[in-house]
Amino acid sequence: MDPKYQRVELNDGHFMPVLGFGTYVPPEPGETPLPKDENGKVMFDTVDLCAIWEAMEKCKDAGLAKSIRVSNFNRRQLEMILNNPGLKYKPVCNQVECHPYLNQSKLLDFCKSKDIVLVAHSALGTQRHKLWVDQNSPALLEDPVLCALAKKHKPSPALIALRYQLQRGVVVLAKSYNEQRIRENVQVFEFQLTSEDMKVLDGLNGNFRYAVMDFLVDHPDYPFSDEY
Repeated sequence: MDPKYQRVELNDGHFMPVLGFGTYVPPEPGETPLPKDENGKVMFDTVDLCAIWEAMEKCKDAGLAKSIRVSNFNRRQLEMILNNPGLKYKPVCNQVECHPYLNQSKLLDFCKSKDIVLVAHSALGTQRHKLWVDQNSPALLEDPVLCALAKKHKPSPALIALRYQLQRGVVVLAKSYNEQRIRENVQVFEFQLTSEDMKVLDGLNGNFRYAVMDFLVDHPDYPFSDEY
């Protein structure tokens, strides 16, 4: 990562900010992005992931995309793309759920070995929308360890969670629709966690996933059945 410009170089020579200022608009009441059949079961399609990737490579060649990447891919799916005969471009990044409760250490190591940037979504424990998240799941930002480190370093628990990822070499998407929180996120560059702090945060990992998406578990490309 480039600390001066707060960016990371991708494997295609382009750059990405290490902190994404994403915005989020909650869905309207009754709105759902998932089509369902008459029995209320989510409807999905199946595709050849390698064929889709080849089409994305053509988009890059045509100048329609600067960089191309994947999301929610496990190691096996990444290897499928990387080992595809005739591969022209590797994914520049893999965007996955990643936070202290699910630190994705094995997937992170694999991605680093292939020069693929790991991008963390749900880095603060998700917006806890009922469609995606069990409402009984633990609230990450209320974790005693995060709160204790926030008290030690003076920022919020959210900033501790974001800083943890940056020091691991993970790009972070801090999605919010609250202007004050978006401004606060910039403060992540104003402090450092010690190596001991990092070890303590590593200890929170329990491979706990907020967005299980179990309504897609029957899909042949469902990515979360593998270890990583």
